[in-house]
Amino acid sequence: MKITHATSAPALYELDDDENSGETLVPIEKENSGMGARLGKVESTSCFSDLSFAVETPKEIVKPHTQYKKVLVTGGAGFIGSHVSQFLLERGDDVVVVDEMNDYYDVKIKESNLQLLQKVSGGKNGNVSIYRGDICDEEFMLNVFEAERPQWVCHMAARAGVRPSIEDPFVYIHSNIRGTTQLMELSHKFGVKNFVFASSSSVYGGSSSAYFSEEEAVDNPVSPYAASKKACELLSYTYHHLYKLNVTGLRFFTVYGPRGRPDMAPFKFIDRVSRGIELQKFGDGSSSRDYTYIDDIVDGVVRSLDRQHAYEVFNLGKGNGTSLNEFIGLVEKHTGKEAIIKQLPDQAGDVPYTCADVSKASSLLGYKARVSFEEGIRRTVEWYSNVNGSNPAIDVTVPKEKLVSDSICVVHSKEHLSTPVCA
Repeated sequence: MKITHATSAPALYELDDDENSGETLVPIEKENSGMGARLGKVESTSCFSDLSFAVETPKEIVKPHTQYKKVLVTGGAGFIGSHVSQFLLERGDDVVVVDEMNDYYDVKIKESNLQLLQKVSGGKNGNVSIYRGDICDEEFMLNVFEAERPQWVCHMAARAGVRPSIEDPFVYIHSNIRGTTQLMELSHKFGVKNFVFASSSSVYGGSSSAYFSEEEAVDNPVSPYAASKKACELLSYTYHHLYKLNVTGLRFFTVYGPRGRPDMAPFKFIDRVSRGIELQKFGDGSSSRDYTYIDDIVDGVVRSLDRQHAYEVFNLGKGNGTSLNEFIGLVEKHTGKEAIIKQLPDQAGDVPYTCADVSKASSLLGYKARVSFEEGIRRTVEWYSNVNGSNPAIDVTVPKEKLVSDSICVVHSKEHLSTPVCA
C-alpha cells in the first residue's frame, strides 16, 4: 500500500486565563472508517488537576488538542507506558500498545499490566489493541501503522538502566537508538500529528548544577544508556528539521510508584525492608535523586501529548531532591520495619545528584508535580501491602482468565462487543 505523506504543523495561540481551570466531560464523536458507525466519546483533557500557581507568559503557547485520539503507546506493558495507556483509555481515547515483552524483568509483571488495560477498556472507555513485537522490526511496525493509522505516538519503549548498559551497550544502541529512529521514520511517513518520547535525566551526566536545566549542554554522558538517550534527542531534532515532525522529548527524573519496575530502588527498598531482607546501599547515603511519583509523570506525558510543539525537550521531575539516607528512613517509617543494610562503594556510571528545573515545563505545559516524596512512598507501600507482598508486582484484582496470549488482541468497549476479539 502506498504510504501517505503528510506535514504536521504546530498550532500556536495565546491560552485563555481559564484554560486549565477545570476538566469538562463533553460528548464527542469518533470516525470509524469503513464501518460508517459513530461512537460516543469523552473529550480528552490534558491534566490531572487545576493550576494554582502563576507562570510567566512564554513566547509561544500551544493550544492543547482536546478531542478524541488514537494513540500508539510503545512499551505499553511497562511501568510508565501502562499508566499512560490507562489514563488515555479512561478519558476515552483509543490506545494501540506495542511491546516486545522482553525479560529485562519478570514478564508476569507486564502481563499483569496488559490484563489491567484490558479490564479498563472493557467499560465505557477507549478501546485497546495489543501488539507483541520489536519496534526495530521494520515489517512488523509497518504492519501496525498500516492497520491502526495512529495519529499520535507516545514512545515509552526503551532499554533502561545505567549499570546494565555498561555491561552490554549494544542492546541499548539497538532498542533505544534504532527503535526510536524506526518509529520517527514511520511517523513522518504516516503523517503523525505529535511524537512524544521518553528521554532521561541521565543525559545530564556529572553536571555540577544545582538544578538541571534543558538549556545545559549535555555532551558528556557517563553511561551508554545516557548516550543512547542523548542520541535520540539529536535524531528527533533532525526528523523535525527535515520533515516538520512535531516532537517532544521528556527527561524523566527517577520515576516510582505502584506497579513500579522491580529493578528500581523504590520498589526494591520497600520489598526488602518489608520482608526483612538485606538491601544494598551504595556510597555514604549523601547521594540525592529527584524521585518523581508516577501520577505526576503521567500528567506531564499527557500534557505533552496534547500539545503539538514543533520541537521541545522538557524536564519532568518533582523539582527537589531526596538523599539516599532520607529515602531509607521514609521506607522504614511507612513499612514499620528497620532496614538491614549492606554498605557498598559508589557504582560506576551513577551520578551523585539529580534535581530537575521544571520551570520550562511549568510555563509551556502547565506542569507541576503534586505528590511529595513521603506521600509517594506512603502510597507505594500501601499498594505493596494491598497485594500481600507475595507477588507484589502482580495486580491480583485482575481476573486471570483475561490474560493476553496471542500476538494481537483488540478489546472493544462492552457497549459494542460482549467479549474481546483476539486474532
